[in-house]
Amino acid sequence: MSSATPHHPVSPATAAEAGPPAADRAYQHVKAGLLDGGFPDGHLLSEGEIATALEMSRTPVREAFLRLQAEGFLRLYPKRGALVLPVTPLEARAVLEARLAMESFAIDKLATEGPEAMRTVGRELLEHPACDAGELTDAALHEADRGFHAHLVAAAGNPVVTDLYTALRDKQMRITATARTHTARPRITHQHGGLAEALRDADPELAKQRLREHLVGTLRGLGISGGSYLDPEDEG
Repeated sequence: MSSATPHHPVSPATAAEAGPPAADRAYQHVKAGLLDGGFPDGHLLSEGEIATALEMSRTPVREAFLRLQAEGFLRLYPKRGALVLPVTPLEARAVLEARLAMESFAIDKLATEGPEAMRTVGRELLEHPACDAGELTDAALHEADRGFHAHLVAAAGNPVVTDLYTALRDKQMRITATARTHTARPRITHQHGGLAEALRDADPELAKQRLREHLVGTLRGLGISGGSYLDPEDEG
């Protein structure tokens, strides 16, 4: 004779927190807003507002805030909330200098493999959405920009450099989301196309020049000078 398994009703709060741990869901939600510009620099995030939006208690939101503070995205103020920290000029320059080094390496590596290797990658990049982003949302354009450059780095076939470049993903997205995307859109797509064309024409020096101009333009979109390494003509 079998006995029925007792039925325990699941509360809406319990159902809402089923699946991934609540702190992880809060972390992913807030981080996505930081990376796509949904939570802009200087914005004060409220534990209560995030908890209400995600239908969870404040405790996992607080845990998420602490993780994001450790990663340098937020600064917590007890009983007030979490301030979204602006991208500093030093951080922006450091990330783009690292990108210049790795992407220039990729161009040089392709050049050593011969003109056809460069032409192949150039043709692939000319078909990339980042070269014709008129219909993309700002968030999609940020992702396309990242994907365009990641494709170039991966084409060099050096897994160590590719992994290092991937590790910069969050910082790259944060910087491009902070830049003035609407006014910069024509410049971004034009410069992507110019870089791809230089690769298609197997001209590594021109490709590196256009890469440098593109990265300096990203910094200027943030109102930051390129510095002497990125822009040798910049004395600021």
